[in-house]
Amino acid sequence: MVQSNNVNIESISPLITPAELKAMFPATPELMQKVVDGRNELRAVLDRKSDKHILITGPCSIHSTDAALEYAERLLKLKEKFSDRIILIMRVYFEKPRTTIGWKGLIYDPDLNDSGDIEKGLRVSRELLCKIVNMGLPVGTEILEPIIPQYIADMIAWSAIGARTTESQTHRQLTSGLSMPIGFKNATDGSVHIAVNAIKSAASKHSFIGITEDGKASVFRTKGNKYAHMVLRGGENYPNYTSEYIAFTKVVMEKAGITPNIIVDCSHSNSRKQPQRQLLVMRDIMEQLAAGETAIRGTMLESNLLPGSQPINAFPIDPGISITDACIGWEETESIISEMYYALKKAGS
Repeated sequence: MVQSNNVNIESISPLITPAELKAMFPATPELMQKVVDGRNELRAVLDRKSDKHILITGPCSIHSTDAALEYAERLLKLKEKFSDRIILIMRVYFEKPRTTIGWKGLIYDPDLNDSGDIEKGLRVSRELLCKIVNMGLPVGTEILEPIIPQYIADMIAWSAIGARTTESQTHRQLTSGLSMPIGFKNATDGSVHIAVNAIKSAASKHSFIGITEDGKASVFRTKGNKYAHMVLRGGENYPNYTSEYIAFTKVVMEKAGITPNIIVDCSHSNSRKQPQRQLLVMRDIMEQLAAGETAIRGTMLESNLLPGSQPINAFPIDPGISITDACIGWEETESIISEMYYALKKAGS
């Protein structure tokens, strides 16, 4: 018999439904209230009703849930200490986009051995989110696979659409229906126009195909997400966080009829992929804020318990060192956040 379908499919395995996973790790009323409170704090900043600074920090990717919980416990202490000026969001990234191939994140390969146990990845990821949110710490993540949000989005206070997917119609449509504020990163070549188009698209109504909580394919019709905003992460050969780039981005956004809400990613091309340079980026942002710049609503750091990175085939793998992009360590993270806090306090006094 001639085969015309699934020619390159090796196997198909049933997957747990979102409803089944949520029954295992439920969003209790207390958890849901904490998520909503976190989102509302962010919305107040984006609506210019709050002068607090959004600061998203955490590992480039999560590969150890124990290390992630230790990081969360440390960050929670800073959140409580600096809450009058800074909204601290923990970066908890489970999906990693790949230019070619490589480890795609905890959801796709939780055992770090290319076995692809996605059901286990979903379980450990949702369990981790429930634990971190229960501590009282808001969580941010990147949305990559359009079905994954049904499994975890109810636990997320802030999300990002990466530089490689900002131009994707699928992600723009999906974002228009998600319930949290979402940042679109500028393109890898540095262009902000693609992100501006994405923000406009996400604010509009869309219809798209997705799965319900019981795993049934359905048509979703959205209202539009008015809390989509810009994340500047630099271009291929240059940063874009300095005042002239902020001014340019503001003009482009305003001409498009978009409120110029900008978060600066201190890592990636803005740090030239040298983690220690994140401090220089953050200090430049502090100076801009002190000079009265209001478009910069937040910043992002790539940070882990220990500095640097390690190969995924390292033995043994250190749970506190990144297996993707190199990060700053905890001591420097704490120092940077503290410096930002006192800079904000001085500027506002």
